[in-house]
Amino acid sequence: MKIGMFDSGVGGLTLLHKAIQMMPEEAYFYYADTDHVPYGKKTATAVIGYSDEAVSFLQSHGCEAVVIACNTATSVAAEYLRKKYDIPIIGIEPAVKPAVAKNKVGRILVIATPITVKERKLIELVSRVDEAHKVDMLALPELVTFAEKGEFDSPDVCNYLRTTLDAFFEANKVKGRDGITHDEYDVLVFGCTHFNHFEGALRKYFGDSILMIDGAEGTIKNLKHIMEERGAVSEGRFSVEFFESGRKVSDKSKLDFYRSLLTHLDK
Repeated sequence: MKIGMFDSGVGGLTLLHKAIQMMPEEAYFYYADTDHVPYGKKTATAVIGYSDEAVSFLQSHGCEAVVIACNTATSVAAEYLRKKYDIPIIGIEPAVKPAVAKNKVGRILVIATPITVKERKLIELVSRVDEAHKVDMLALPELVTFAEKGEFDSPDVCNYLRTTLDAFFEANKVKGRDGITHDEYDVLVFGCTHFNHFEGALRKYFGDSILMIDGAEGTIKNLKHIMEERGAVSEGRFSVEFFESGRKVSDKSKLDFYRSLLTHLDK
């Protein structure tokens, strides 16, 4: 079957990577909306418009389902897209519920884009499952910019993480939460698909013992289940095509960049 995926840029490659592992004999169309990256700093109305354009394009190319491989677009546009289109629209959400289930005694930190941490959808999800009030949220918008440059573990990345996270914990002290430091966190939830690429840099800050989880596997399981229920027929062979805001990527250097990021996720 033909499966479309879209994101503002390279973040959704984490979903494509997982899909290739779990559904290896399908034809994938990956749409990176590089004309409008990053979504996390845009208005909800703008993101809905960009998402609409992406789904329209993917459907016109014969895609039988579309994965919103972007937490920001899922949070603001999924409902609109499902009402407008008659093909399955599968979104990704931060794996807060599994994080709460796996967490033992420490706290949970959800890192995402500014628009995602402010959206009603995530706030309601956290309030619904976080009975012990152990979940905190933090926006790390510049990670998207770093990811689009293929910069994941540089001194600039590590300095940005250290400065932003240190300020977050210092702000907690001002709020009277003196006991909460980075050592108190047992689970880190990736609330943006771009952030998986920074696991190494984040472990330098939090240490190797912290559990890092995302919603990729659950999203692809959902996709697979929905398509099986609909009786979709497998393509029988793997293929992937890349598009940037509707333009097919044929330049070798750009294709090599996308493929290198998929390889990076194997590590």
